[in-house]
Amino acid sequence: MHALLVVSHPDPRSLTHGVAAQVAEGVSLSGDSFELADLAAEAFDPRFTAADLAVHRGQAPPPADVVAEQARIDRADALVLVYPVYWWSMPGLLKGWIDRVFANGWAFDFSPGAGLVKKLRDLRVHLVAIAGSDARTYERHGYYGAMKTQIDHGIFDYCGARVVTSELLHESETQDPASHLAAARALGRNLFSAPTRAQPTAAP
Repeated sequence: MHALLVVSHPDPRSLTHGVAAQVAEGVSLSGDSFELADLAAEAFDPRFTAADLAVHRGQAPPPADVVAEQARIDRADALVLVYPVYWWSMPGLLKGWIDRVFANGWAFDFSPGAGLVKKLRDLRVHLVAIAGSDARTYERHGYYGAMKTQIDHGIFDYCGARVVTSELLHESETQDPASHLAAARALGRNLFSAPTRAQPTAAP
């Protein structure tokens, strides 16, 4: 089996990159393969331009950089997104990647007359978010539910993809990173054996 790991953080020494590396290590230890997409290092352009709008309207084919990212996903049995939580959501770089890559005609088909056709029903998604706040803060303010509605349901369910695991690794700036790195490695080792959709969980 093959996983595409997409990481969004400008600092290669960050905990986000460390977590992504441990997920990759776990995948390798399980005998599976992976590809790492480092959006910052690869200078992916997240801006949704007039060219992307033309794709959405069915007036033009996707740009070459979008086609390349779609091909990466098509080669994968699982998509893993690793990212820090910025303002209770994902970074703009990752959101822009989704805006452009999960395009009408590839991730879904939509037209006013025909309605919606979900095209990514075979894709399994794993979300690994690095959170600065503690679990109680997320629970008290309803951030868990808001992020699940926005990301798990609003993005991936709309395209038919199934979110298998949705992890929040809390207190990233105050807790010993060893527990987060261990959780990431375990996720990688079990990536293709997780049978059901999971609720967001805190790191041990």
